[in-house]
Parts: sequence; C-alpha cells; structure tokens
Amino acid sequence: MNQTPEEKLMRCYESLREKTDFVPDIALVLGSGLGAFADERVKPEAIVDYGSIEGFPLSTVPGHKGRFVFGTVGDTGAKVAVMQGRVHFYEGYPMTDVVLPARVLALMGAKAIFLTNASGGIAEELNAGDFMLIRDHISVFVRNPLIGANIERLGTRFPDMSEVYNAEICDMIRKTAAELNIPLKEGVYAQLTGPSFESPAEIKMLGKMGVDAVGMSTVVEAIAARHAGMKVCGISCVCNKAAGISPTPLTHDEVQAAANKAAPLFKELIANSIEKIANAL
Repeated sequence: MNQTPEEKLMRCYESLREKTDFVPDIALVLGSGLGAFADERVKPEAIVDYGSIEGFPLSTVPGHKGRFVFGTVGDTGAKVAVMQGRVHFYEGYPMTDVVLPARVLALMGAKAIFLTNASGGIAEELNAGDFMLIRDHISVFVRNPLIGANIERLGTRFPDMSEVYNAEICDMIRKTAAELNIPLKEGVYAQLTGPSFESPAEIKMLGKMGVDAVGMSTVVEAIAARHAGMKVCGISCVCNKAAGISPTPLTHDEVQAAANKAAPLFKELIANSIEKIANAL
C-alpha cells in the first residue's frame, strides 16, 4: 500500500521514538568528510543507524556513515541530534525522502538545525579549505521539497523565506569564529541536483547570478526546516575551486581530502557555536 509523505514521516518518527526518547535542542547535519565531529565531540546517549528505522532513507555516498548520534556537546551539555551523513536527491530518492530526516528532527523537538556541506568555490576569494557562512541560498535548480500536499502539523502552505538563515544565530557563529581566530567567509550557496559536477558554463552562469559556492545538498533541507518552524544556520566547507576555475578535473576523493584537512578547525568552530546557540534557544 502506497503511503503519503506524511504517513511515511510519522512511521519513521514513531520507529525512531521506539529506540530513543532523547529530545534535542539542536540538529546538526554533517556533510561529506565531516562526520568525525560526532565521534570526537559528542558524548553519546544513543546511536541509531538509519537502517534500523522503519522506512528511513539510507545514505549511499562514501563519507556518509548513515546514523544518528544523540548526545551532548561541550561543558554546557548542549543537547544535539547529529546526522552522520545525509541522503541526496541524486541518489534516486524522492524529494520528500531527502528532507524526511530534517522533518523527523523537528518532530523530535529540535528548535534549530545546523547544516554543513562540502562545496565548490565560485567566488574569487574562496579557496579550498575555507569556511563560508551561508548568508542566503538559491533553490531554483532543484525541486522544491514542499511541492505536494502540505503537512499541516509541520507548517503553513506558503512559508516565508525572506530570512532562511537566522540572523541571530549567524551572528553567534561570526563571534565564535572571531574568538577562535578562525577565518570565516560569507556568501550565497546554490544547490544543484548532481551527481555530475557542474560544467564551466554552468559555473559562469551561477557566478553572474551572485552565487559564491555550489553543492548538491542543504538548500532543500533548509527550506523544509524553516517550513517546520526551525531556526536554520549553515556553514559550507569549500573543498575545491569549481569547474572552469579549477585547473584540474573535479573528483569526490578531492572533496573528501579537503574536508578531512579542514576538519580540526571545523570541529572547533561547530562545537563552540553549538554551545552558544543552545544557550540562546
């Protein structure tokens, strides 16, 4: 029997609730090569593999472990639900499955979501290893995750997107980066479907549109999270110069290697930011 997206969402939520009663303050989605944060910086209270949740979409991309880590971060004990890996539209899932994890986290009680990803830098000042605070996004190249029957228990039919990335939380991240002396750039991020990397002509077009970094995730999750009433923030780890800017062909191995190299500073920035955000919620 076919299920509606709402029925599938509730089935996944109920299955997850059979495994843990943990109530997070903040959800954290870890992108390619960034999953080690959960192993090293989270004091776990429960770990749940995606495969053990009835009907939950599974990660198939290298560098994505495919599990939830529920626990606390830092001296303040900020309560987090960490996704070690996400699912992508290019893996063949319907868009409602791609954003299902973010919606489940909203139902679990998370008030904010911290999205991370690996991206290609388009802006001239962005280089491999840079962190870019996502100030805004462009979503026109991917299917809107809210298409279809509205899930009223989550949010309104026509949610406002004039401030997707919460200004107060973004300011906390800026201050944290300054305190830690970690360079933090800012810009506009665009999601394309993938899985092929963009062509040089596409990158040229995106640059003319005002896009600073491009990737294959994040934007649809941000839209779904805002629809569900969550505060959203995001940091993109620039792992390469985009096509037509990079002098060499692009590979996923290169993305993972750059993310791994940037990981120590990333962990510091994320951990300290999460403590500030949790205290303010």
